[in-house]
Amino acid sequence: MRGSLFRFLTAGESHGKALAVIVEGMPAGVELNEEDINQELARRRLGFGRGPRMRFEKDEISILSGVRFGRTLGSPIAVEIANTEWPKWEQEMSVAKGISSKELTQPRPGHADLAGMQKYGFSDARDVLERASARETAARVVAGAIAKKLISNIGIQIISHVISIGSVMTAKDLGELKDKPKFKDLEKIDASEVRCFDPELAEAMVAEIKAASKAGDSLGGSVEVIAYGVPVGLGSHVHYDRKLDGLLAQAFMSIQAVKAVEIGMGSTLGSLRGSVAHDEIHWESSTKIYARPTARAGGIEGGISAGGPITAIVTMKPLATLNRPSIKTVDVITKESKYSFKERTDVVAVPALGVVSETMMAIVLADVALEKFGGDSLNEFTVNFKNYKKHLNSTPSSVEAIFGKKP
Repeated sequence: MRGSLFRFLTAGESHGKALAVIVEGMPAGVELNEEDINQELARRRLGFGRGPRMRFEKDEISILSGVRFGRTLGSPIAVEIANTEWPKWEQEMSVAKGISSKELTQPRPGHADLAGMQKYGFSDARDVLERASARETAARVVAGAIAKKLISNIGIQIISHVISIGSVMTAKDLGELKDKPKFKDLEKIDASEVRCFDPELAEAMVAEIKAASKAGDSLGGSVEVIAYGVPVGLGSHVHYDRKLDGLLAQAFMSIQAVKAVEIGMGSTLGSLRGSVAHDEIHWESSTKIYARPTARAGGIEGGISAGGPITAIVTMKPLATLNRPSIKTVDVITKESKYSFKERTDVVAVPALGVVSETMMAIVLADVALEKFGGDSLNEFTVNFKNYKKHLNSTPSSVEAIFGKKP
């Protein structure tokens, strides 16, 4: 298996004392401070339909290592995210010997509860749900904020926007780049209650959320993630575990509640004829680059970035915890038919999904960029990138490019 150059590891439980993340592989010399991270964490909390926890639980971070005087050192970066609600959970989540005041024995269908309880031999679902919770994505967003700082130095910028919530969705995507929001539109997207680029559609989404909330139900939906400025040549066709679309698909699918990932137009391509399904290649003589006016393949061909924007659609299911008892389950102790238990929950978390999806795309792109350009310092990394870009479209022939002489 391919080893990652930019990698991260998270630890912590949803209601534990803190979350923690360690990021390894960050070159030295990249400007980084707590405000950079706080801005991304604040974006994760956006969205109409989020639960009360988003209002009163704050993300208090501390950079513990790997940064000095506002610049990375090239050593592992450790960050702690304190849980401001910890005093309320100190007894129930104590690491000292003890027992729960109320075991959760009615697992929720659609959550990791029952499968995790069976796998690890637990009788209390809290032993599973605390780690399975999407609260863990806060630690991922920290890692993604760090990855974004690195790849921004070679011109890569990532945005996301909500394209569906419940039954409300945008018009069919035809892969036209001119129709997609640009990075400059990110502030407008984040200002939307549901992070939707279309104001009229956003109103319909809010109405859908209100209706689901009134019924005590939950909603899923989809986001589109777009990376601009990605150079050609990231990833590779030579092995299954080096294909960029494969790496992105795995990263997106690892997000809690995600059930589908499409690169570019995804499943829609299966209904088209080949004559219209592919992205035509043009030569722009003014800029001396190959260009594609569409992104039907999502900016990736043969597992390699093709030089245009990389696009993906990420879809999450409705949340498994509802605000009214309506999903049947079985009590693991008595084996009686019951309704699943309730934790604090959101009606919908699709707006946050966009931010977390940006995180996972940034981490993958940082990894493959380091694989391509290398470098222990930011200067070395960017110099290698500039040299690569300088010669990218000027290769006279494959033999001359490789051996330095004509055949």
